[in-house]
Amino acid sequence: MSSRMPDTMAGPSWVPPTGKPPLSSRMLRATWRRLPAKLHDAGWEPRLVVPAADGTPLITDHYFPRAEGDFPTLLVRSPYGRGLPWSPMYGMLFAEQGFHVVLQSCRGTGGSGGEFGPWRDEAADGQATVSWLREQPWFNGTLGTVGPSYLGYVQWALAADPPPELKAMVVQMGLHDPCAFFYTDGVLHLENALAVGAGMTYQHQGIAPLLKASLRLHRRLRDITTAQPLRGAHVAALGEIPWLDDVLTHPDANDPYWHGTSLAKSADRLKVPTSLVGGWHDVLLDQNLEQYGRLRRAGCETALLVGPWTHTSAVQQGWPEVFAESLAWLRAHLNGDPSGLRPTRVRVHVGGQDGWRDIDDWPSAPAVTPWFPLAQGQLTQQAPTDSAALASFRYDPADPTPSVGGPLLSRTAGSRDNGTLEARDDVLTFTGPPLTEPVDILGPVSARLTLSTDTGHADVFTRLCDVDPQGRSVNICDGLARLRTGDQTPSQVTVPMSATAHRFAVGHRIRWQISGGAHPRYVRNLGTGQSPLDTTASAPVRITLHADSALLLPRGFEPT
Repeated sequence: MSSRMPDTMAGPSWVPPTGKPPLSSRMLRATWRRLPAKLHDAGWEPRLVVPAADGTPLITDHYFPRAEGDFPTLLVRSPYGRGLPWSPMYGMLFAEQGFHVVLQSCRGTGGSGGEFGPWRDEAADGQATVSWLREQPWFNGTLGTVGPSYLGYVQWALAADPPPELKAMVVQMGLHDPCAFFYTDGVLHLENALAVGAGMTYQHQGIAPLLKASLRLHRRLRDITTAQPLRGAHVAALGEIPWLDDVLTHPDANDPYWHGTSLAKSADRLKVPTSLVGGWHDVLLDQNLEQYGRLRRAGCETALLVGPWTHTSAVQQGWPEVFAESLAWLRAHLNGDPSGLRPTRVRVHVGGQDGWRDIDDWPSAPAVTPWFPLAQGQLTQQAPTDSAALASFRYDPADPTPSVGGPLLSRTAGSRDNGTLEARDDVLTFTGPPLTEPVDILGPVSARLTLSTDTGHADVFTRLCDVDPQGRSVNICDGLARLRTGDQTPSQVTVPMSATAHRFAVGHRIRWQISGGAHPRYVRNLGTGQSPLDTTASAPVRITLHADSALLLPRGFEPT
């Protein structure tokens, strides 16, 4: 199969319709600042019917530049509807810059036929849409894809067997492994799972249904997340969601339920130039960094931008940077105009410095500096001489350690003051001395913990914080792991804590925070070894930290 070249005889057969993009999209578009000046007015051809391979109608909107000429096409497939914010952000903005944009509702959403089954139909439906594009008189045979979150997953689905027309991808805060999104070490990301349930069920119906569902979820979040048993607790707020029930009942990544849903291997053999965008507090950061590593090992041309964003703020406050990055990549690889590309492969925002750094590559395995806890709550670089018990705390699922900030889908995500959290009896903190020179870190952070428990059933949550001279402690990155101990014998566990680019300034202190959970971000460990979906029993646990534990910080930039 070869790329379809423009058919000069077919050109006059397509008369651009006169319709303008929806008024709501034009009004929102008018509020945005710091974006490139538009090159063309945008036209709109709504509610086209694209047949899937099995004949299912996929409802599709076509945005286009009102100008004479030959323009490449962008494919944007979404389960979240084709209205706000997708219409102005992807339809209008890219059409104004000289692209045809095909904005399509995934099956079972936004008026498209069939039943929505997350992750199951995207590859076939994407291929069917490309087949449809080949028959359109305005399609010139040059195709790109762009979009965030699940809109990134559909890109990886198409990339599993990339059509020859596909010349560039822009995956923004994109998903490739659903199980890894919902679970860490078999522990459910409870709050985010509920938020996704609301988004995928209601957003394609329009803003009003989504807002109502989100408000119901917010009001009832505590009741839902503390219900015993947990199974079915979300129905009162969100209604029946069969796919979410399936997710909740399959915590094991090796379960046949998840087979074929991870598209990680799409990047292992990809040759389509791919730009990746992420945020330091994005729920999908780790997946984005994994995508980058796989693409680099495959020899694929790729670029990475990571900003100071959460999953939602990247397409809100961060949109000017994200849009500029995406537009430059698409112009370079679809229009042959590389003038907007930066000279380095990677650009990251450096926390604590509030600035950007261009670097040659992302350090997937940098050298690390270990920091060790002391009994007095101090953090030191001097290695311990033994593995004696150092400190302990009692985790009670009836009063679970709360989550504060971090990678969430709610408005409480991101960097937050951890003072109230750290004042709790069930949170250990170890703090280094005031720094006399800056300490920069760049790369993945982790913790190597030696722990013992009195019941054998516990989780451990560990977090890196930056403490300023006034004593305010702000989270940088964190992670959780499930402890698997049968008795009080100490055992070791390594906890990946995601990654960062951060400068601890002079006078600041490095803090290591350790607790037994972060609720409702993660489901509570009920201390019984039984599934929280069905059990009504719970038991507190005492967790003891040993002296040979260490916080492992990647070495970063040289101080400037």
